[in-house]
Amino acid sequence: MADAKVIPFDDDRSRARRRPDRADGETAAVRALPGPQTGARAPGEAQAVTDPQSGDDGAGAAEGTGAGGGGWERRLAGGLAFLRRRITGEYEVDEFGYDEELTDQVLMSLLRPLYEKYFRVEVKGVENIPADGGALIVANHSGTLPLDGLMMQVAVHDHHPAGRHLRLLAADLVFVLPVVNELARKAGHTLACAEDAERLLRAGEIVGVMPEGFKGIGKPFGERYKLQRFGRGGFVSTALRAGVPIVPCSIVGAEEIYPMVGNAKTLARVLGLPYFPLTPTFPWLGPLGALPLPTKWTIQFGEPIPTDSYAPEAAEDPMLMFNLTDQVREQIQHTLYKLLVQRRSVFF
Repeated sequence: MADAKVIPFDDDRSRARRRPDRADGETAAVRALPGPQTGARAPGEAQAVTDPQSGDDGAGAAEGTGAGGGGWERRLAGGLAFLRRRITGEYEVDEFGYDEELTDQVLMSLLRPLYEKYFRVEVKGVENIPADGGALIVANHSGTLPLDGLMMQVAVHDHHPAGRHLRLLAADLVFVLPVVNELARKAGHTLACAEDAERLLRAGEIVGVMPEGFKGIGKPFGERYKLQRFGRGGFVSTALRAGVPIVPCSIVGAEEIYPMVGNAKTLARVLGLPYFPLTPTFPWLGPLGALPLPTKWTIQFGEPIPTDSYAPEAAEDPMLMFNLTDQVREQIQHTLYKLLVQRRSVFF
């Protein structure tokens, strides 16, 4: 298979950067994410993929096919064109390994049935996410497995009027697991570190972070919807340095998909995992016990908290970090309680 084209963020080669994992012998050039002043695409504008031999872009080919035949012919032609680009390497990834075309056409399509039919996610307040420019979405984390992050990614992708993409910050464990590592990179996720987060935010991206980390998704069922500690406010200092708003996000429904009633700590240490969950169905029912329960989800994006009024040195003020972190945490917790009161049942 031919190599994909990779486009750099900028021309600064002096800093050591994490590169997306590539197969032995693969080489790639690197695409720059458009910054606020570098000619970014208009919100919702599709990225055209040009055939270097014919000079026609993918949109024109699709329109031509649609004019001469039915919808199935258009879909078939689009699918064949997609496969040709994957085989010949005529697609792009950014410096972090994000493959926008693969995410839009394949990964989102695989997650969408789970989002729409299984969890029946209801989205509120998506208009609080800016139509352009960077923003940091901070959400609660739960569910034993991090499906909440993926559902939040679909919510932003499918419901935001500008069709924005969410770049999630993930734990180190994600990037050492085979297959999961490659899929996470392709979907736009990157390591949860301040340098990468700030770089994405300054480039005008929507970045998602779940400060509870493993403490959130691995907490027992009896502590559901009780936010764990948010750390030392690293996400706040990153938003302040980038001058982007913080958007609190509350997710209800994920806590019940795998009710964690126990933790096999010895087995977790042997496997190198932060915890090994015991639920009413797992591991007792084998692979069948790994199926999540079909709970009804609500994802609500709250009012953004602006940071552009603070001076650059504010990111070094520990008291300000504490106050803003507490404000974000309290807003998420208050919204969780409000959504729980409004919920009719766990499953409907």
